[in-house]
Amino acid sequence: MKHTQYESEHTKFIKQLKEQTPGMEERQQAGRALLWDKAPLSLDEQRRIDESRIRQQAYVYQTKY
Repeated sequence: MKHTQYESEHTKFIKQLKEQTPGMEERQQAGRALLWDKAPLSLDEQRRIDESRIRQQAYVYQTKY
């Protein structure tokens, strides 16, 4: 048996916040696109990035003599 009538306090708060703040979802999506949604890299770009990466030793704080 599902409880379809139940709505948590958190869900109610978010719904109320979205109603009181017009444009909030659009700003959230724009922020996500800015930080996370990246265009795919071409194979040449990926190869160049891989080749230009500096190799790091296994334990970075170990000094070599």
